[in-house]
Amino acid sequence: MAAYTAIVTVRLKRGVLDPEAETTKRALERLEFDLEDLRSADRFEIDLDADSETAAERRADEMAQRLLANPTIHDYEVEVVRR
Repeated sequence: MAAYTAIVTVRLKRGVLDPEAETTKRALERLEFDLEDLRSADRFEIDLDADSETAAERRADEMAQRLLANPTIHDYEVEVVRR
């Protein structure tokens, strides 16, 4: 087995109200930053042992599907790096 870090990024789907991002966007605009859009995201870094990068990615994907993301309102992506 090898050691991996799975990085799962969870964000709201486009069109779903994101009050945290809207508040931050308005604050940045008050500071005179010009931006088109802003979205917030949660990032989870999961250290795990697996037989392969593919196995680690499958496990992290299952974690995202079962707990970390709500498929009705969230999109997510999984990236795996060997430690």
